[in-house]
Amino acid sequence: KIKRWSDSPCGVPAASARTPTHRSTTRPAPAMARSATILALVAVGLGCALGAEEQTALNPIRKVVTLLQAMQKKVEKEGEVEKELYEKFMCHCKSGSGDLSASIAAAEAKVPDVGSNIEASEGKLSQTKEDLKAAQEDRSSANAAMKEAVALREKEAAAFAAEKAESDTNIAAMEKAIAA
Repeated sequence: KIKRWSDSPCGVPAASARTPTHRSTTRPAPAMARSATILALVAVGLGCALGAEEQTALNPIRKVVTLLQAMQKKVEKEGEVEKELYEKFMCHCKSGSGDLSASIAAAEAKVPDVGSNIEASEGKLSQTKEDLKAAQEDRSSANAAMKEAVALREKEAAAFAAEKAESDTNIAAMEKAIAA
């Protein structure tokens, strides 16, 4: 009976299962033959020593399946996170629309009040501008009156100084006349 690859317990053919297709007339040295036999037995032993888990880990199909399972877990986790974010967003939209509607209604109620406040402020502004213009006119007239009064006082002061000088000379002349 010929042993095949599948007949071996680990899927590795035994050294005796190999049958050469042609025979060589020269024989290898006995030391080399023993080394080759030992090497073959070590290879078979290593092949059998690998556990089922290591063999399945080396299997490319198992690797792909493992990657797909890991990817599935990752996608499911991301889906849960996205679902939570979506629920938060929807909660915000539902409550936010009510708040927004309330603030819009309040703003629309304030529109007439704000309009009347603006009109009152514009009226007050025009009144203040008129008052400012009147105050500026009063100031310029007051400045002109002050300049006029200063000029009149300077004229009166000059007249007083001239009259006093004349009076002082008259008094001095009388004192000399009385003393003589």
